Amino acid sequence: MKAIVQDSYGSADVLELREIERPEVEDDEVLVCVHAAGVDPGVWHLMTGLPYLIRIAGYGFRAPKSPVRGNDLAGRVEALGKDVTQFRVGDEVFGTSDGTFAEYVSAKATNLAPKPANLSFEQAAAVPTSALTALQGLRDHAEAQPGQRVLIIGASGGIGTFAVQLAKAFGAEVTGVCSTTKVDMVRSLGADHVIDYVLDDFTQSSQRHDVILDMAGNRSLSTLRHALTPKGTLVIVGGEEGGRWLGGTDRQIRALLTSPFVRQRLRTFVAKEGAEDLLVLKELIESGKVTPVIDRTYALSEAADAIRHLEEGHARGKLVLSVERD
Repeated sequence: MKAIVQDSYGSADVLELREIERPEVEDDEVLVCVHAAGVDPGVWHLMTGLPYLIRIAGYGFRAPKSPVRGNDLAGRVEALGKDVTQFRVGDEVFGTSDGTFAEYVSAKATNLAPKPANLSFEQAAAVPTSALTALQGLRDHAEAQPGQRVLIIGASGGIGTFAVQLAKAFGAEVTGVCSTTKVDMVRSLGADHVIDYVLDDFTQSSQRHDVILDMAGNRSLSTLRHALTPKGTLVIVGGEEGGRWLGGTDRQIRALLTSPFVRQRLRTFVAKEGAEDLLVLKELIESGKVTPVIDRTYALSEAADAIRHLEEGHARGKLVLSVERD
């Protein structure tokens, strides 16, 4: 089968399209014929091995342990492990697994769910990691409630486009922060207010927010706290700045250390994969409350170009690889 493989850490230049062996399926796994794969910042981190904390965490110190990139997928079930009972061969599914930039991938059955009926494979592949992060950030960590004022920083990105829609579905008054060219798009997702950070600095406003979900990763903790209500909640998701060792996690560490000593709740988290929340998203998508936003679709062979576009930071929503076969 064809797959996007890397032998060493580095820029997108290390990615190669190669023929490799089709993966074996364990008893609790499903072999999926991949039709589309989502591209998210996690792919970039594992490709580059940055920050170095990733290597220390067990992904490979000198080179990646898993050579095939990709985490999100949508496709059809090709074969089942003997312990899998919730799927049948031919079922359309979406979810997560290591190595989805390939024609086939073996995935834990518990990390898959039936594909939303109203989505294409490309749309479904855009959902898992980003939408799970937005859902868990707002519901579980911010505990967003109807009527609250929720600020989404990075509202036009992969996570942000889902967060705007989910916050509205939860009954919040939503303000999105994005650049000038993306204001109309964020407003079209249902945001009640949109702040163009090129023209306006929300941290200088008298408006305070009950919840701030920050995906942008470049504002100080003290600045963000100033924009919160006295008992508001800040949830920091990721971070793309801060050097080669910490890579932005220094803000998250400071938030966790500060939170016990202030009235505001300062939180961070890593999203949990699993079918339970994929089913929650499936219901929201099929009801029309949430729709994936796709900026561009690339062929599998163009994975390096997709990641270069991701690096530029100008994508509106998600980037997706379409896996076509000869």
